[in-house]
Amino acid sequence: MLDAETCHGACDAKDRRFDGRFFVGVTSTGIYCRCICPARTPKRQNRTFWPSAAAAEAAGFRPCLLCRPERAPGLAPIDAPARLAAAAYARIEAGALEEQGLEALADELGVTSRHLRRVMNAQFGASPIEIAQTGRLLTARRLLNETALSVTEIAFASGFRSLRRFNATVKDRYGAPPTKMRARKTIVRGDTFSVTLSPRGDYDIAPIAAFLRQRALPGVERGGANTYARTLKLGDTGGWIEIGMGPKGLVLTLSENLAPHLRWLVANVRGAFDLDAEMTAVDAHLAADAELKADVKREPGVRIPGALDGFETAIRAVLGQQVTVAGARTLTDRLVTQFGADLERGPEGLTRLFPDAASLANAGPALIAKIGVPGKRAETLHNLAVAAANGKLNLARGAIASGRAALAEIPGVGPWTIEYVALRALGDPDAYPATDIALINALGRKGETLDQLKPWRAYAAIRLWRRAAKKGARP
Repeated sequence: MLDAETCHGACDAKDRRFDGRFFVGVTSTGIYCRCICPARTPKRQNRTFWPSAAAAEAAGFRPCLLCRPERAPGLAPIDAPARLAAAAYARIEAGALEEQGLEALADELGVTSRHLRRVMNAQFGASPIEIAQTGRLLTARRLLNETALSVTEIAFASGFRSLRRFNATVKDRYGAPPTKMRARKTIVRGDTFSVTLSPRGDYDIAPIAAFLRQRALPGVERGGANTYARTLKLGDTGGWIEIGMGPKGLVLTLSENLAPHLRWLVANVRGAFDLDAEMTAVDAHLAADAELKADVKREPGVRIPGALDGFETAIRAVLGQQVTVAGARTLTDRLVTQFGADLERGPEGLTRLFPDAASLANAGPALIAKIGVPGKRAETLHNLAVAAANGKLNLARGAIASGRAALAEIPGVGPWTIEYVALRALGDPDAYPATDIALINALGRKGETLDQLKPWRAYAAIRLWRRAAKKGARP
């Protein structure tokens, strides 16, 4: 927890390193801000400090209209309790408590609900229920300010179950109904809309874009030097997103039909593009090891390229076992061609949806094997699909304990696949696929688990993959 003098110093300097690590409640105005707020800095005697937006709102403060607390980076996981809290926070921000109760969330995180409540209160100064409510309200504020969606659409997209409840909650918390909180500028409704996601500290999208571009599936993904676009099927809706850099952070553009899933998208894009990482701490930890010191000095701030769909990541990991990236992409392209659906009204180059679990489960291993994989591997792919379709395979970002356990139960899924999926989809910062041939090539020796780099071995893996790629080794 930060002391008051550190918080005062961060406010006075508008220090971006502390953005999102705490919020400033201004007693003279009843507003709470980020420490980088462009408004005139409040007097010291008028500042109070809160570990989360939910804690500030529970104390009666309203969010600032200038610095927009809903855009702040999330807390980075440093120690074990913080990692648990961050994983739970990510799941709650993605709408987990609307989908399931607190007991189920705690179970997928591998703890009791009592322990989860205790950790969340200690880390964020608010209960899981309070954090979920603030997340819904801040999502609504974002949509009211940045889109032309109707109030009814915004209510349900934010996670509220009824328009009446939405109107009452907004008025009670912010003192005005949603219709009075819309952006002053007129926003023309179109086929897409965009929101801005602020990263923690300096951010370079290029390494992540390069990783994704190398693995991009024709028709499903499109990668540029500093952009990434892809199709997604969320629920019964097929749409698309595009991510690129803007003047204030990452800009997420999505097809309007995905608006009901905005909370999930924002939380998962933040995770997949590693926007909340405490890179100063990560790089310092890695640079203390002789193996990675030169890598960190040459290229600081390399973040983890995550994934937006855990099931897709698991399927692609199995297809990528013991083959090159190019070989895995060819097999996956065949899978999409055979079992994926068309995307209507997608932008140029985005025409196909990755097969969902039900499609592959219904296909059966014999039909899956026709894409050119051995029978055993086809059975593994089918077993993954059946488990996912039956709700027994939860690969949501943050569900590290339950996701790892569920993968381990599936025949044909070994340690490499589990570590790879944990690294890219589950958001485990310490995942490390030690048997990966590219990592072995980069280190020049086998059997290394790099235990000295815990709890940040996933970042070590990304750096070693980049080293191997630059040497021309098989990635």
